[in-house]
Amino acid sequence: MIRVQQEDFDIGAEIAKLTAGRSDIGAIVTFTGTVRDQNGAVEAMTLEHYSGMTERELSRIEAEACARWPLQASLIVHRTGTLQPGDNIVLVVTASEHRDAAFEAAKFLMDYLKTSAPFWKREDGPGGTRWVDASASDESASVRWKEKKRAAE
Repeated sequence: MIRVQQEDFDIGAEIAKLTAGRSDIGAIVTFTGTVRDQNGAVEAMTLEHYSGMTERELSRIEAEACARWPLQASLIVHRTGTLQPGDNIVLVVTASEHRDAAFEAAKFLMDYLKTSAPFWKREDGPGGTRWVDASASDESASVRWKEKKRAAE
């Protein structure tokens, strides 16, 4: 399940909704990304996306995670709009019978979100405005999933 929204989310409520009535889940892994103020350099972050394309792409990558690992459930919630330091940006939840699948799928989804998802991030601070790109470490983490996929084919 994926959602792109401006409103904040309640992590506990999202997990409860995703796992309600499920007794086949043995592991739930969550990741919550927040806006961080890097020593006073970030006053706000604005996240933009192309409606329709973003949701299709997030659904595609979620389906890929479900094909790679035996997940019982998964969720991606990504916010857009102008956010302040400390605000939630993204929630990824993966649920599986065993923890390894849940952890690996969550890492895979986050690496994709950091490097390839169709979102554009702008930071505003005392030094001006700058568009944020994926870091070198995010890019190298993303490469390993492509290599694993090629090795499996």
